[in-house]
Amino acid sequence: MKAAARLLASFAIAGFVTTGALAATATATTTAPAATTTTTAAPTTKKPKTAMTPEKTAISKQCSTLADQKGLHGKDREKFRSACKKNGGKAPS
Repeated sequence: MKAAARLLASFAIAGFVTTGALAATATATTTAPAATTTTTAAPTTKKPKTAMTPEKTAISKQCSTLADQKGLHGKDREKFRSACKKNGGKAPS
């Protein structure tokens, strides 16, 4: 009795699996084909990454040094460095 139930369950599972697989291929083949027209869209061009000028590098390093001296971390450090760089490497007032 148990063997018959297992056999029946195996057939049921196999039937669901194959039905699902057939349904998946059937829907894939019955969908409308994609448009065949080719449009030549302009390729997106990224701006080349420009190297920082030595002046900007010096300002950034100066602001980092000032932030280190103040012991700033996280968002406070980011805000301080941003304001410092806008101020030309001097601590914001």
